[in-house]
Amino acid sequence: MKHYSLEWIEAWCQENGWTELFVERRNNYWAFPPGGVMPEPIPSHVLRGIKAEKGLTVEERIWSISAVIGTFVAVVSTFILRCPMPLVLAFAFNAVTVAQFELEDV
Repeated sequence: MKHYSLEWIEAWCQENGWTELFVERRNNYWAFPPGGVMPEPIPSHVLRGIKAEKGLTVEERIWSISAVIGTFVAVVSTFILRCPMPLVLAFAFNAVTVAQFELEDV
């Protein structure tokens, strides 16, 4: 899951003089600092600050909404079917969703 929008990081780079932003792998952003000749990773405290300011990405919102809708459908189908399995499946899906929200510290 992408925790940061590329537009957010590009805007920060332009404001702070960092150039040639590229993504090494998911959620790992590199750019040339002002006056630098080698690219460096965007500092993790900056990424956390951007995340705190901007909130959830589109992908995170989709996962969150699908978890809520899935839970609601599971509760309704549990009452209709009189079977606990839909709740078990919803719990498993929500556990995976919450695990994907964990930020990896670099």
